[in-house]
Amino acid sequence: MALRRSPSSTCAEPWANGASFIRAATALSESSSIHSEALYHLTREVSGMGLEPMPMPYSLLEPEPGKEEPCAEESQCLLQRNSMQISSGEDKIPVGGSPSSPQGSGQGLYFSDGRRKVDYVLVFHQPRHSSIRSPASASVSHDRLSIVSNGNFPPSVGSDVVGGRGGLPGGEAASVGEVFVELGGAEGNELTEPADHEMRLIRQEFEANLLEAGLEIERDRELKIHGPSFTRIHAPWPVLCREAEFLKIKVPTKTSYELKEESGFGSSMSTVWRKLNQPFQPKVPHQEHERTKCLSHCFSRDKLHLYNITSKDTFFDNATRGRIVYEILRRTVCVRTCQTIGISTLIAKGVYDSAFPLHDGDYKVIGHLEEKSDRQILHEEWARYSAFYKYQPIDLVRKYFGEKIGLYFAWLGVYTQLLIPASIVGIIVFGYGVATVDTNIPSQEMCDESLNFTMCPLCDGACDFWHLSTACGTARASHLFDNPATVFFAIFMSLWAVLFLEHWKRRQISLSFSWDLTGIEEDEEHPRPKYETILLQKRQRKQKNKKKKKKNELRVTVSSQNKKPDKQEDGTVTGKDRWRQKLLSAMAAGIPAAIEKLTWKDRLPGYFINVSSILFMFGLTFSAVFGVIVYRITVSALMAMSPDPETKSNVRVTVTATAVIINLVVILILDEIYGAVAVWLTELEIPKTETNFEERLILKAFLLKFMNAYAPIFYVAFFKGRFAGRPGNYVYVFNDYRMEECAPGGCLIELCIQLSIIMLGKQLIQNNIFEIGIPKLKKLVRAIKDKGSAEKEQEEERPPQQWNLDYALAPFEGLTPEYMEMIIQFGFVSLFVASFPLAPLFALLNNVIEIRLDAKKFVTELRRPVAVRAKDIGIWYNILSGMGKFSVIINAFVISFTSDFIPRLVYQYMFSQTGTMHGFIDHTLSYFNVSNFKPDTAPQNSEHGDITVCRYKDYREPPWSSNAYTFSKQYWCVLAARLAFVILFQNLVMFLSLVVAWVIPDVPKTIVEQLKREKKLLVDLFLREEKEKFQLIQSLFSKDATLHPGSHTLHTGQGIPIPSRYSTLPPGPTQGSAGDGGGPRTRCRAASFSQFTRNIQPSPKSENENLRHTAV
Repeated sequence: MALRRSPSSTCAEPWANGASFIRAATALSESSSIHSEALYHLTREVSGMGLEPMPMPYSLLEPEPGKEEPCAEESQCLLQRNSMQISSGEDKIPVGGSPSSPQGSGQGLYFSDGRRKVDYVLVFHQPRHSSIRSPASASVSHDRLSIVSNGNFPPSVGSDVVGGRGGLPGGEAASVGEVFVELGGAEGNELTEPADHEMRLIRQEFEANLLEAGLEIERDRELKIHGPSFTRIHAPWPVLCREAEFLKIKVPTKTSYELKEESGFGSSMSTVWRKLNQPFQPKVPHQEHERTKCLSHCFSRDKLHLYNITSKDTFFDNATRGRIVYEILRRTVCVRTCQTIGISTLIAKGVYDSAFPLHDGDYKVIGHLEEKSDRQILHEEWARYSAFYKYQPIDLVRKYFGEKIGLYFAWLGVYTQLLIPASIVGIIVFGYGVATVDTNIPSQEMCDESLNFTMCPLCDGACDFWHLSTACGTARASHLFDNPATVFFAIFMSLWAVLFLEHWKRRQISLSFSWDLTGIEEDEEHPRPKYETILLQKRQRKQKNKKKKKKNELRVTVSSQNKKPDKQEDGTVTGKDRWRQKLLSAMAAGIPAAIEKLTWKDRLPGYFINVSSILFMFGLTFSAVFGVIVYRITVSALMAMSPDPETKSNVRVTVTATAVIINLVVILILDEIYGAVAVWLTELEIPKTETNFEERLILKAFLLKFMNAYAPIFYVAFFKGRFAGRPGNYVYVFNDYRMEECAPGGCLIELCIQLSIIMLGKQLIQNNIFEIGIPKLKKLVRAIKDKGSAEKEQEEERPPQQWNLDYALAPFEGLTPEYMEMIIQFGFVSLFVASFPLAPLFALLNNVIEIRLDAKKFVTELRRPVAVRAKDIGIWYNILSGMGKFSVIINAFVISFTSDFIPRLVYQYMFSQTGTMHGFIDHTLSYFNVSNFKPDTAPQNSEHGDITVCRYKDYREPPWSSNAYTFSKQYWCVLAARLAFVILFQNLVMFLSLVVAWVIPDVPKTIVEQLKREKKLLVDLFLREEKEKFQLIQSLFSKDATLHPGSHTLHTGQGIPIPSRYSTLPPGPTQGSAGDGGGPRTRCRAASFSQFTRNIQPSPKSENENLRHTAV
């Protein structure tokens, strides 16, 4: 290689923070394929010796004096502007054509050479103001991105170091047809906006750091005037090995074992069950090996011979490759942003528009089963409504989307499966109510007109007396849900919730075992961009205050010196003090500063706003509920005044139905508002990591949405009719309207109507229509926005690549909305299920559609998310467990206080003369003397003649008693029985729940045995390997002793080939077959960087460079 000394080459000057930054300007072809990683690092090391290589695919630009600019006011690091020269190397890759993929039909999944996979894509928008000029009449600036149409970049000879300019040599002329397209301008001739120019420089620095980390980059040609630009990233095999070892990714080894099968009767039953389940299994390839499991171990470059590496391109699947690249992207430093993390900050600052891994081609099936990609299989067997009866291919979902999303769909599948027995029991309970409605004595007494119960008016003045038999339909409908079987169903559903959680724990541990998640460590999380920004502002304020303090101290010193001229005359004292101050400052600078972080004082305003905002939104929810109450009261009064008898008869049905619909609309609107407010409030708390942010957001969103969804239901269940008063002493709202009362059949039927309409409405409108309609609407808006660019692409007749198709999809925004709607539904199923036994059935029907809807959304409408490891479903399990315990208390109170179950028991066993329910209705109605009505509240023109006494539902003393209208003995008996039932029910169900949890172990016995077996097999494998290694060393020493009997030292570098810096497998005879028999065998070894450089004494500069490379 011909090398010449650069006129401006000097040793890289250290920056203020002590780190030595060297700007790498990467020369790319028009399609910018970057792959010569070793050559790149070689030029970096050569540049450290003051040598500049001749024009080649990678050139280095040394820091230029005079071009340094501060990153921020507080950071004294100076970052020089770098430029990316776009040139063609010897291996120039053509632009415009689709990659010719030898691997198969993966258009847009590979670099232009058709060999290297696109593991990740970075997208940015940059307005490009182009100007066309002749190359001979212009100069190329280091702050200019230039493209030469024939792919040649003119070498900058005689570059002006001070001005930072490089131009063409005077006598050198460009070839015919050579055109320059300038993107950005030189000093004084800026063609781009300053912000765009800064963004471009940040991108250049970030991508140079990605190259330094070992990634390979391919960029779009820079001839597009507008629209998105794509930067494709490929992780080569050495980088994948290095990062897999850092991340402790578990991979299968060559050793496998047979899973233990059941014997005897259990084996035959499982065989029968598998045959019965066969039609419901998805047709996924490679399911026949489910009885065999490979031993898994954390990846190590020193143990490559243990793994079954058939192909380096397919050993790590696409999801793992994307995750590895994402880990590099999010930890790569970009100094110009003054932050410590990479891609998250850059997306937040608008440097990049988005970053995502690619889907595995199109989801539409073309060809036979063997040719289908994972995405096509998922679409065919999982993301279609016609596959609603099949099990989910959870293993394939996990392989394609990662463990976190796989656990969500596994949890949703378990929840939906266990809704089947709950739905069956609910149907049986409802059927029991239908079968016994005609034999129910209280309903017959209410419908019996001969009993002639004359009830007190429902409103003041305008309402007349009415007969209880007119409420016959309400009483019969109430019995469908309020019958003795309801109590059994409430106990069953409380135990069902415990059984569901225990079953999910076992299923989760089984998945953790089969997915090799046992024993994984939590990944270290980087701070969020918002946290970094606030922390940076805090540092700047501190440094600003320090500067002000120093200035004030200096002014005080100068003023005191002016006051004492005798001191000033003696220059010795002043100089000594000055040098002492400088020495102390230098010593203080050498002491590492304490790690700064945000304290509770910094977060105190956010906490205050959080508490006040949540209280305000609680008040808003209660105000909405109260508004609906006022609506019901006023509309009931107005309809009661109507002269139309049909209107009067339908007052209760009309008011209840319209009020519930209004409630539903208000709930849906507030739900969307509360979701946005929860995100805003969580941002105000400034959480440090994404996990903290997600947990706090979940708690706030759940609290607000839970209160919003259940506040109207809680009102109907526990407060409606409790504070209405009695005839002659009613409670009034706004001094004019009476508080509403429950229907004659009780409040349970109204609770059932409220619960069913809100539950079905939320599922139908919010969970399905919103999930289908809003993404379609967003897609339409994006299509309209991108219409112009699409037309231009059609004119160019270029087929869209996979990154174009994926960029048009909606970004993945997390699983919180998916979990939240299921948790709210779980509340409907478990909390108030005593009032609506058909709730599990409707939840089951919704979830069958929901699974396929979510699957279709993930496969066809969302960009591929990064595969995230997760051991469990996180905080959602705690929420489910809390709701399960809370449901026991709620159902106990619903049965005892909302339904008539307890009053019936008390009457039958304490007050009934015959021990039957005959006379129950008369027992629950109290008497009121109409002469005790307040003025202007009695009916004015009654159609029922002269009425002296009317009845109302309550337990009070009659008017002829000495304690008229006070609570009777029956009231206190019923109240005591209700409280006793709550205590008994709660303790009984809690005890049974503990028994169920104790009987069902968290970890299945088979998993425990297999974990022990795997541990033993791994220990045996490593012991055998160590033994073979020891035998190999012994044989080598024995051979060496026979060849050199007098020598006992092994000289470095003699006979031991040092492999290249980035090769993972050493070349030569060490790559022998592992299966050779007889004697010690030579194994392929994964060599780490430390092994390659252990015996080499590096120079201080190269050692610093190596440290900086590995610390990216």
